[in-house]
Amino acid sequence: MTAAERREQITAGIVARTGISEAMIEQLVHAFYAKVRKDPMIGPVFGSRISNWEPHLAQMCAFWSSVALMTGRYHGTPMVKHMPLPIDAAHFDRWLELFEATAAELCPPEAAAHFIDRARRIASSLEMGVASGQGVMLGVGERYRRSEAGAVQ
Repeated sequence: MTAAERREQITAGIVARTGISEAMIEQLVHAFYAKVRKDPMIGPVFGSRISNWEPHLAQMCAFWSSVALMTGRYHGTPMVKHMPLPIDAAHFDRWLELFEATAAELCPPEAAAHFIDRARRIASSLEMGVASGQGVMLGVGERYRRSEAGAVQ
């Protein structure tokens, strides 16, 4: 079996188990980022860096297709893009809160659980990367927190 055939087999299994489709991913991504853009905590972080939302949303649909369905559509470097951002655990918690609520609102339970599991892993990984980028190595169970002066608490 080739790698492409194996990927197709994995994707088909996920689709059969969860009901996730590219259309569902698009709906989830667009609804989630509509909430993000209005959010007083994380909206400004995105808004200060994204002027044209359509390419970003297309890229996020490809990202979630790769994450949720293992399609391999996304070819980017999310860690590199997140490391210099002025964010910490509170921002990741808010991101997850909005994402989880959106997934629960729009997706069947099995699909929502699948998306949420992956979102939690992504948030944890990115938080560790952001901390590392600031010279902080987090231990198991530790969270990255910035003080108002920019130092880690």
